[in-house]
Amino acid sequence: MNAPGSDLLLERLMTLHPKIIDLTLDRVWRLLATLDHPERRLPPVVHIAGTNGKGSTLAMIRAGLEGAGQTCHAYTSPHLARFHERIRLAGELISEPDLAALLAECETANGGAPITYFEITTVAALLAFARTPADWTLLEVGLGGRLDATNVIDTPALCVITPVSYDHQQFLGDTLPEIAGEKAGILKRGVTCVVGPQQDAALEVIEDRAARVGAPLRAHGQHWHVSVEHERLVYQDETGLLDLPLPVLPGPHQIENAGMALAALRALGTGDPEPALTKAQWPARMQRLRHGPLVELAPEVELWLDGGHNPAAGLALAATLAGLPERPTYLICGMLKTKDVAGFLRPLAARAKALHAVSIPGEAATLTAAETAAHAAALGLPSLQAANVAAALAQIAAEDPGARVVICGSLYLAGAVLRENG
Repeated sequence: MNAPGSDLLLERLMTLHPKIIDLTLDRVWRLLATLDHPERRLPPVVHIAGTNGKGSTLAMIRAGLEGAGQTCHAYTSPHLARFHERIRLAGELISEPDLAALLAECETANGGAPITYFEITTVAALLAFARTPADWTLLEVGLGGRLDATNVIDTPALCVITPVSYDHQQFLGDTLPEIAGEKAGILKRGVTCVVGPQQDAALEVIEDRAARVGAPLRAHGQHWHVSVEHERLVYQDETGLLDLPLPVLPGPHQIENAGMALAALRALGTGDPEPALTKAQWPARMQRLRHGPLVELAPEVELWLDGGHNPAAGLALAATLAGLPERPTYLICGMLKTKDVAGFLRPLAARAKALHAVSIPGEAATLTAAETAAHAAALGLPSLQAANVAAALAQIAAEDPGARVVICGSLYLAGAVLRENG
């Protein structure tokens, strides 16, 4: 009889805990101990927390390290089209046989005890990283930091905290200092932390935590600076100035993400800065879709995909749209019930002619199309409802063939779009 595939195993692992999110490290420590502590046998770890920009910053760090001929494990979440995207072993996505074997091993070691899906799959990733040679391990925090399942590394090589803003308040707290305190929970004694641009209230908390644990900081605006001059990126810190091409990832917010990645490479004392900016790939972050069934459905439309879903992401997306050539812009938007819908849409309302609302397929926590449309209408953004993304796109293309269309509002919607578009 064949061993179960990873999809079946992942479905089974979803049933091991009644809650999707239940922040504590106790269950993770228990399973890691049963597996003889793989987290102690990893290549040097770069641990990345923050609200926005974690994935893009990680992608640029990885591109910089790989551009210097080094190999990287990488752990990111959530995935878009397939779970395998979360685990990259020495530069390559984990194979189906390896993933299925790891999940089965972790399920057996767990012995049916309560553990969340994210916790047990994080342990599986750490187990894979411990068994596969590489030069570096890049770990992206799933949610928060202090009690996140990735926060089990005693002494990382480096920590990074990207900009902190409002998201997941039901788990992290209602105020910016509370949220920043959870992010700063990744700081470790003696381990340098690169800190991205922060609001004062967040920076104060991070600096206080760093002082208490003895973690040196390399903070934006104090220890390093990044800007755009004459269509080039200029980065400067105490070791000197870098004059580089602009990041290949689009949007003005990627300048700050590039600065964090360059500061991280400088702190690590390795990597190649130019490929960090020019070779990084990070899907569904203002990604231009140029091929596939959705593009063929509306070939004259300029089609973009973005997975941002909180107020800071809405601001970043609006700034990106402001920098593109003038063109009628429409949004196809689907969001989760747990998100600040008005906060995300408010900066976009002035950038779009209309919003076509959809529900996110297969997601129990999706807002209905009617609910999303109502939020948009309340902000003065003309809104319609559509059965799905394809229907919305077809309607826009029929009415305005030369339009720019941005599919946005959720990484889960972005994943569904990437699967649909092949």
